[in-house]
Amino acid sequence: MFLGEYKHTVDEKGRMVFPACFRDLLQNGAFISLGFDDNLIVWPSSIFEMIRSRINTLSITDPDARLLRRVVFSQAVRVEFDKTGRILLPQTLRDAVSLHENAVISGVGETIEIWADELWQDQRKVIQNGKANSERFARLDLPLLEP
Repeated sequence: MFLGEYKHTVDEKGRMVFPACFRDLLQNGAFISLGFDDNLIVWPSSIFEMIRSRINTLSITDPDARLLRRVVFSQAVRVEFDKTGRILLPQTLRDAVSLHENAVISGVGETIEIWADELWQDQRKVIQNGKANSERFARLDLPLLEP
């Protein structure tokens, strides 16, 4: 499981150091694609394969299904770490999410999100609004688990 947030810089060539704790969990490979909130998503290969399989069951006659294919696959790239633990973020992905220099890498359970620092700060305000979250998440009916 991916947890926590880490601040890193993106160099002029689009390379960024990836947290060692995340690299260790991605030994079987991963993919990066556009996210759904002006961010990037890093999918472990096994999760990406599940998503790919599920998307491929959707009808190509459905315009939303076609759009989902484009969002997830058209700019997706395989993650490759160099000797120093860096990944290369293609210019098209960086431009799409306004990621220029300062980045936040956030573990969100089964996937990882990469945000431009400025956009992540806006997202943190949403995350930290307890009253709004209480109302927003009430409809999800999250049960309390007993030990």
